[in-house]
Amino acid sequence: MPSAAASARAILVNLHDVMASRNPAQAKLNGVVGIIAEAMDSEVCSIYLLREGVLELYATRGLAQEAVHVTKLALGEGLVGTIAKEVEVLNLDEAASHPDFAYRPETGEERYHSFAGVPIIRRERAVGVLAVQHAEPRKYADVEIEALQTVAMVLSELIANAGLIDVGASASRPQSTAAMRIGGQRLVDGMGAGCAVFHQPRVVVEHTVAEDTDAERHRVYAAFDKMREQIDRMTAQAEFGGGGEHEEVLQTYKMFAYDEGWSRRINEAIDSGLTAEAAIERVQQRTRQRMRQIDDPLLADRMHDLEDLSNRLLRIVSGQMGSAAQLGLKQDTILIARNLGPAELLEYDKRRLKGVILEEGSLTAHVTIVARAMGVPVLGRARDIRRQVAEGDMLLLDTIEGSVFARPSAGMEEAFEARLALRQKRRAAFAALKDAAPMTRDGHRLTLMINAGLRDDVAALDLTGADGIGLFRTEFQFLVSATLPQRERQQRLYREVLDAAGTRPVIFRTVDIGGDKALPYLTRDTADEENPAMGWRALRLALERGGLMKAQARALLEAAAGRVLNVMFPMVSEPWEFDEAKALFEQQRDWMVARGKRLPAEIRYGAMLEVPALAEQLDILLPGIDFLSIGTNDLTQFLFAADRANPKLAERYDWLSPSILRFLARVIVPARDAGVPVAVCGEMGGRPLEAMALIGLGIQRLSITPAAVGPIKAMVRSLDHAAVTAKMAQLLARPPRDLRGVLTGWAAEQGVELA
Repeated sequence: MPSAAASARAILVNLHDVMASRNPAQAKLNGVVGIIAEAMDSEVCSIYLLREGVLELYATRGLAQEAVHVTKLALGEGLVGTIAKEVEVLNLDEAASHPDFAYRPETGEERYHSFAGVPIIRRERAVGVLAVQHAEPRKYADVEIEALQTVAMVLSELIANAGLIDVGASASRPQSTAAMRIGGQRLVDGMGAGCAVFHQPRVVVEHTVAEDTDAERHRVYAAFDKMREQIDRMTAQAEFGGGGEHEEVLQTYKMFAYDEGWSRRINEAIDSGLTAEAAIERVQQRTRQRMRQIDDPLLADRMHDLEDLSNRLLRIVSGQMGSAAQLGLKQDTILIARNLGPAELLEYDKRRLKGVILEEGSLTAHVTIVARAMGVPVLGRARDIRRQVAEGDMLLLDTIEGSVFARPSAGMEEAFEARLALRQKRRAAFAALKDAAPMTRDGHRLTLMINAGLRDDVAALDLTGADGIGLFRTEFQFLVSATLPQRERQQRLYREVLDAAGTRPVIFRTVDIGGDKALPYLTRDTADEENPAMGWRALRLALERGGLMKAQARALLEAAAGRVLNVMFPMVSEPWEFDEAKALFEQQRDWMVARGKRLPAEIRYGAMLEVPALAEQLDILLPGIDFLSIGTNDLTQFLFAADRANPKLAERYDWLSPSILRFLARVIVPARDAGVPVAVCGEMGGRPLEAMALIGLGIQRLSITPAAVGPIKAMVRSLDHAAVTAKMAQLLARPPRDLRGVLTGWAAEQGVELA
């Protein structure tokens, strides 16, 4: 079977004459379906075009001609409608068995069993569908699908030039000019106001069929060289005021720029007969389709980096380099993009850049890590923001509230300014507490620590006056790396964290990867796990991959030479798992002793209680551990069988539910009796009302986000420890129907600061 490039080229050669002819558009499309059908030895080839929101059968070879311009399908209706709505490929050996199959008797398609369809894409949206069918049930080969996708790209140019679809600029204008609130996901905290600026105008590929493939290939080579020079220059000039995890992000990003596999795929597209611009766009379309199929957000983030580089390469090869960064920001700006790469963000003037809004984005995306280092607030997952906001619109961004106000009214601006002033005032009040101890009114001293995962996060110790780091997530270094971090690199990070913390304790959690935090460079395939949060992850995976954990153990032991090393194992389900993990560390310690290497002054081992089953074996676990941390995020979802990542279930459980609080009490009491310190690390401990309840249960240590330290410290200093302990004992003995409401009322009566 010929390659995908050869198959596509064979079709494009014949299409060239059809497209260059002076025939009407309908005649051209009739010729196109005939050429594709013959080239693919297909009994049916059909083209559906999106007109006025409906997919209309516009040309066919094999279906009844009477159905042309008669058969129409809504977006999402039938196989064709599904392809257009989802912008995805369908390849079926039995079309009628698909749940979205919709029979249209006027087409006469009942004779055909197999079906393959690809979207015709223009400016990132489907404007039609190209489909082929066979009477015999069979799956179309990958090379045939590739050829169809390449032809569909050329068709988008033909039908756009013929005016058969609406590709006007109206989609770039907002649907409304009224003031509106748009919600999103908080990625980097902050508030900012400025005019909307789109990151880049979309480069529209106007010419898809190459006249000279060698010339197109040379154009791509030159563009690659220029792009790599730009990336090298930007990463060398990036300034953050010190080293950080973002530097590793940029090195990973550079690795993509030099990836030979990516350039090879573009060359293969040129071999199929496409221009340099069309070849880059073709590979980019394939990347976007893969991104839609990727459930793992971390792998998707790496695909976003490739998308960013594709946009850059396309602008270079087309000569359209005018992104907003190159043109320069003229005023305070809120930048808007579908997604953004880390290098692209670095091009902007930080003095004028007041915030970033992304249609996509995630907490672990490389651009988020770099933005945090730059101090730029970022709002992600702002659906259709580019359709609802126009260039130059005034925007008020509040990522802490998870929203942006577009074209605000005078009242909205006043409210925003008031919130900004209040937030600044509260920050100043919390900052004033930096050196104050988290001591209750009756003299009970609590321990407030922060959660961290990046080198830069350690600076929050001094900014907040926290007592230490109660949870350092070591997996972050693994998540931002393109390959498994070497032991020396891990050791360097751990040592720098300990150096920055000084005498304050740091608790390192061993890697919690796998399941919903899968790494593409680990070979075990966990993509098919139906419940990844409860899957092959954390300690389960680390114990199976002894080499991974041994390298981390050595790195931690070497980094902590002469100091106290606190190690915590995540997602312990049974005591023997903790024992096995501890034994692995001790083996590495013995190996170092035998070679005369310097050891930590003390090693303290702890476990995370996230799996409810572990609570049933505390009598076995507690004698062997030095400390216990309760991970309330995972624990809560396991107790309630409610996925915390599912927005529909977010309100289905309450951290102040008697079930949660009683469970925690069952853990806290025996741990206290055994003399084992217990901490809570999780979002629950960072909320003043919930933290108050935890203190009433007997929790002495909280590990929370740096931003929560000020509010929690203020709450603690307004609280009477004996009173809240007595109140929680009373409430848990006979839980009221609305425990949250009762606690809120009690706090108000007692003058506890919860704001």
